[in-house]
Amino acid sequence: MHLKIITHERVVFDEDVSEIYTKTTDGEIGILKNHVPVMAALDIGVTKAVKDNEVKFFTTMGGVLQFKDDEALILTTTAECGDEIDVTRAQEALKRAQARLADNEAEIDAKRAEAAIARAMARLKATLNN
Repeated sequence: MHLKIITHERVVFDEDVSEIYTKTTDGEIGILKNHVPVMAALDIGVTKAVKDNEVKFFTTMGGVLQFKDDEALILTTTAECGDEIDVTRAQEALKRAQARLADNEAEIDAKRAEAAIARAMARLKATLNN
């Protein structure tokens, strides 16, 4: 089957794979060859692609997954291959977002801080597995 991950700026991944695992807004989903057609909203998380026993991890920051006729398409605002992520930068972003959320006196948008934490954690998870 084929997996293509696309953002507004670029094609992040475009190859044949044997397994796909990703995080939808309804939970984790795994897809193998000949899976029934699926259309799902993606959550902030990590997408795992397996090809010839080699595993690649990608952050997927929301978007949609469409699977039909052994063709998987992920359209997302932001996607990064795990081995392209700056770990130090992701750790710093996580610390900043956690500090903003913990500061009771700061006037912050809690949902934005929580989303920043989720993005940073997805980036770190994708790097740990590569």
